Amino acid sequence: MPLHMRPKKNMASGVLNSLQSFSTISAKMIKLTSATQGKYIWPALRQTLLPVTTILRPSVRNSNFRSSAPVESIDQYPQVEVLKNPPEWKYVERILRKPLVPEPQPKSEYPSGWRPQTNLNHPYFVARTKNYMIPVYMNAYFRGTRRITKLRRVQGDIWLLERELRQCIEKRIGKSIATRVNELSGQIWFRGDYCTIISEFLMKKGL
Repeated sequence: MPLHMRPKKNMASGVLNSLQSFSTISAKMIKLTSATQGKYIWPALRQTLLPVTTILRPSVRNSNFRSSAPVESIDQYPQVEVLKNPPEWKYVERILRKPLVPEPQPKSEYPSGWRPQTNLNHPYFVARTKNYMIPVYMNAYFRGTRRITKLRRVQGDIWLLERELRQCIEKRIGKSIATRVNELSGQIWFRGDYCTIISEFLMKKGL
């Protein structure tokens, strides 16, 4: 049946079905009930759909203390008891953020494979981060087509460390790589993703 020959009854029922749920202000969803649907009118002539007037009170978010409501009497609020050092406070202290990162507990072996610094007698030194991690990072450029591995916080003979790392990586991958040394900032860059190889090398060295 052509579109202009369809009965208006079907058109009205389709509109009512589409109004089952709709979004309103304040991101609230209002579902129309059968009683509300009966109050919608589908006129036969040149009239539009007349919805029922709904009064909504959106939630008010005060931006500062001047626009907020005044504080009411203390009798309007529930009674509370103030304790200086309650026994339950120890459970809260466990989840509070500590001012300093705690030192790792000494163990013979860690599940993650992490190792602390044990040998500092090398001509070079790589300082750990505040989380006691090796400062090696991988950055991707040109939508991931170029990857650069960066080793930071290098002190001492940075050229000797670059030479030993380059020989270790080339032995593992079987080809030559490009490196870049920045002695002033204490960084060594490697062309490619070699974060795992560098971390394992430094941990075996005790750095």
